[in-house]
Amino acid sequence: MARRPIVAANWKMHKTHLEAIQDVQKLSYLLDKDDAERVEVVICPPFTALRSVQTLIESDRLPYGLGAQDLYWEEKGAFTGEISAGMLEALKVAYVIVGHSERRERFRETDADVSRKVKVAFAHDLVPIVCVGETAEERDAGRTTEKVVAQVREGLSRAGAEQASRSVIAYEPIWAIGTGRACAPSDAGEVIRAIRDTLETMYSTDVAEAARVQYGGSVKAGNIREFMAH
Repeated sequence: MARRPIVAANWKMHKTHLEAIQDVQKLSYLLDKDDAERVEVVICPPFTALRSVQTLIESDRLPYGLGAQDLYWEEKGAFTGEISAGMLEALKVAYVIVGHSERRERFRETDADVSRKVKVAFAHDLVPIVCVGETAEERDAGRTTEKVVAQVREGLSRAGAEQASRSVIAYEPIWAIGTGRACAPSDAGEVIRAIRDTLETMYSTDVAEAARVQYGGSVKAGNIREFMAH
């Protein structure tokens, strides 16, 4: 089954809304229409820049998807500082990152939390980019597959087959991000195969083939071709 590759840029806590506008404009000069047809480009700026980037994408008819970096699983309420799926939907956000390693490690998000976020994302027609990955300690203990499979199973436990087939799963080996240690494309490929095997067990071969799996860990111009091959 042919899958359209996806490249998503998580800007984390960088760029004001003015800087975001400038960077998207610069990107539009670097990517032509053929590039955008071959690969889906998704931009995930901070919440404060979502409206500005969305307006620019629409007004200039840029072929980019808009993504948010997180959301909360409740529809509304006394949750100071949180962002709901409905708020993102109103901004025409198409994707939302859930379960990023920084959210899990720094803010103690659990697999159950990720599952709730996946459910509410789909309820508002947002495609979740579900992040999974192991720490250095887990990798060194030989628990990579165990950890990632458990994250996939719980993260998608509230999603139906059709929803799972539209989801994006981002494998980000935590031990290879900013540590000086490198994840070989072949190693990433093994984990990606384990993710697809898990989807096949949970749903079907069609779902396993349809879902897109990203790699996110120290990707650069010199190695992206090898990672994309997996």
